[in-house]
Amino acid sequence: MEERLSESALKVQKALEPFGVSLKVVELMDSTRTSREAAKAVGCDVGQIAKSLVFKGARSGKAVLVIASGANRVNEQRLGELAAEPVEKGDAEFVRECTGFAIGGVPPVGHAMALEIYIDEDLMKYGEIWAAAGTPHAVFKLTPADLAKITRGKVVKTA
Repeated sequence: MEERLSESALKVQKALEPFGVSLKVVELMDSTRTSREAAKAVGCDVGQIAKSLVFKGARSGKAVLVIASGANRVNEQRLGELAAEPVEKGDAEFVRECTGFAIGGVPPVGHAMALEIYIDEDLMKYGEIWAAAGTPHAVFKLTPADLAKITRGKVVKTA
């Protein structure tokens, strides 16, 4: 019998279905809000956490999603070069408006609008990674190849 998922986690599970990948969202008792918490909760290295960070173009206001290794800090200047304009971290309201999810649970798919997506190349060195799935307690395991497939993001150096 399938475990019942919260509304946000179920939204992510349904967003994964059209990609033809067999990925399963799980909700945990422990928090997965930060990369360290997520790594501890699932028993992996912090670098295997695919954290979703939303930035805002300073001129255009466009949303830019970076899916970075939990061990890395995003270089905003480098991201600005990739996005062709300076960027700033999106605030909680902007993140929810663009993705449909709250900070701490933003998944790599199922967003409220189309986002420009960049994937940290450091995630590609792992056999498996973990991504947020809609809430600060929901995650799913996938491969870096799955991440590239479901997001159609550009793999780049973001740190």
